[in-house]
Formats: sequence, structure tokens, C-alpha cells
Amino acid sequence: EAVVASGARSREASHLPPAPNRTMMEAIPQDVAALSGYAPHVAGGPTQHQWSPYVMNSGTVMAICGKDFAVIAGDTRMSVGYQIQSRKVGKLLKITDKTVLATGGHCQADTIQLQKLLRARMTQYQHQNHKEAKTSAIAQLTSQMLYNRRFFPLLTKNIIAGLDEDGVGCIYTFDVVGCLERVRVACDGSGEELIQPVLDNILERQHQTDREGPPVLHVDYGKEEVINIVKDAFTSAGERDITTGDFVDIWVIDKEGVHQERFDLKFD
Repeated sequence: EAVVASGARSREASHLPPAPNRTMMEAIPQDVAALSGYAPHVAGGPTQHQWSPYVMNSGTVMAICGKDFAVIAGDTRMSVGYQIQSRKVGKLLKITDKTVLATGGHCQADTIQLQKLLRARMTQYQHQNHKEAKTSAIAQLTSQMLYNRRFFPLLTKNIIAGLDEDGVGCIYTFDVVGCLERVRVACDGSGEELIQPVLDNILERQHQTDREGPPVLHVDYGKEEVINIVKDAFTSAGERDITTGDFVDIWVIDKEGVHQERFDLKFD
């Protein structure tokens, strides 16, 4: 009789309306809520409270260097999970007339902190030396600044593009703790998995066994060709990555300075 009564009560409980204190967040699937920055409670289970100093605001940046120029670009969408916080947050920072910093797939608060530190150090360098720092020196400084924060890293994925001492385009990439490398092409952020294979195939020619590789320090494409490749890459990534979109800032660095243009992407 006790078993029958228990079964009856279970059937009755299953038809009861939701508890009045059940919130909307508890009804959201856990995977969706996690991507949006929330942690819903599991009905009938323990509640785990978490906190993280980092919030990923994503986005994508890329850079390509040529014989006497460098092209660096980044989208302008800032988001948290499925929520778009802003459509007009640029990811590029002009450091000197020959050097630009791009940060993608990042924590916006840490990006602002890094940019403030770099501006302060560049102002100090100009006052002490009465000239602008070289691109290689700025890259080395950035590496040291990131490494100094290795125990509580600045969660930023950075690319520095510019011209070297010989006027040749150069690109430097970093990990979050400052490991530095000079490359011909680079991509970072949420769209990296979509864009980097295209760069490896078209520009680096890693998968084209019937053609010679590019020069050691730069790609063998012209400025307009590189700009068109950048536009095509971001258009493709914007169709498949929800955190890349709205606009693309495309900055071209050459001996005359930094030239800026903006390219429209989809707004959805």
C-alpha cells in the first residue's frame, strides 16, 4: 500500500504547476545561459556560485604585411555571449605613424588597460628620446608588459603591424603572457579558425605544392589585392561567427603614414 501511495503522489506531483518562485533564468537551457554569461540553477540539485574576473567580448582581428606596407583590420562588434553590447567599438589603436596595435577575442577591460599603459610608455619614450619608437621596439615592450602580468594575465590577443627599419611591412603576434613572433600574416579572435586557413592557403601557400613559397618577411601580393582578401575574409567570417560583424576597420600602413577606411558587414 505504501508503494502504491508513493506512486500516486509522484503522478500527482508531476502534474503540479511550476513552483511560484521559479525564475525565468532557471528555465533557460544551461548551455545557452553559459554562453550568455549566466549560470542557471539546476532544479533539485546543488547551487554552485562562480565568479571570474574575465568576460570575453570576442571579435576578430587580422593583419597582412607586404613589401612596403602592412594592412591590419578588426571588426567593431563587442558582445557577451549572444548579447551585442555595442556595434561601434574599434579594436585598432594607432601607436605611432608606422605602428598599429589590434586586439581581438579579448576582455575589453583588459584591452583598455593595455592601451593606457602603451600610451603612457610611448609618451615617456618620446619625451626622453625626442623621436618615435620603432615597431620592433614597441613589440618587445608589449611582450614585456604582458609577461610582467603573467600571474594575473591581461586577457588580450594582440597583433602589432607596421614597418621595420628597412621600410618592409612587419607583423608581430603575442600570446596572453607575451610570447613574441614575427610573421607574414596573422589572425586572432573568435573568427581565427575561419580566416587563418584561408591565409595559410592563399598567402602562405602551405598547401600548394606546385608553387614556391612567399618571401621570408612578407607576402608577394599588392596593396589592393591584400585589402580585397581582408574584405572577403571578414565577410565570410561574419556569416558564420555571431561575435564578428557590423563594421570592419581596415588600416593601411606605409611610408606616408596610416590610412583608414571602414567596410560594412551584416548587422544581424
